[in-house]
Amino acid sequence: MGSERMEMRKRQMSAQQETSAGGAAPAQQDQPGQGSRGSNACCFCWCCCCSCSCLTVRNEDREERTRKASSDVKTEGPTDCDDSPKPTVEDVRSWGQSFDKLMHCPAGRSAFRQFLRTEFSEENMLFWLACEEFSKETNKSAIEDKARVIYEDYISILSPKEVSLDSRVREVINRNMLEPTSHTFDDAQLQIYTLMQRDSYPRFMNSPVYKNLFKSLSEQSPEC
Repeated sequence: MGSERMEMRKRQMSAQQETSAGGAAPAQQDQPGQGSRGSNACCFCWCCCCSCSCLTVRNEDREERTRKASSDVKTEGPTDCDDSPKPTVEDVRSWGQSFDKLMHCPAGRSAFRQFLRTEFSEENMLFWLACEEFSKETNKSAIEDKARVIYEDYISILSPKEVSLDSRVREVINRNMLEPTSHTFDDAQLQIYTLMQRDSYPRFMNSPVYKNLFKSLSEQSPEC
């Protein structure tokens, strides 16, 4: 009887050991799955890092293109009239004949720009000059970059150098900015040109800037 109990006890212990071994196996089988999940997590992290790196490169490239476009959108010549090409008395006299003659003369544009600065409207000349340079651009990529710079500098309502344009012209520019061309700002440039001609030009002709320059050159000319 005692031997039968011992034998039964051994069988029970043997069965418990088999059950324990069977339960542990699935846990061990789960380990490869855990390793796979860890591998997938690593792959996910790598993809995220790669995407972020590519996005950073693209952003840096865009910023570099914008900086280059901004430097290429140059205003003409020196900022001070004293450093501009010196006009002759005939040049200065011709400025009084028409606004077109004034704007076609580098020294005339410089003197007029100095006057506009005293009236806090120099941005009109700066915008017109930027459009002149922009209209000569032929490279499509450069056109897009420079158009964005001009828009941000002179068209955006957030810019301190915003020029005064009516709503119709602004709508035209906003449509043109979807696919910029070298003619994107033609209407705006013409409107600012007309504004300077009708508003600022008559005051310039009666200003000390013009009168003193004409008087100085007349005194230096042997013919006068």
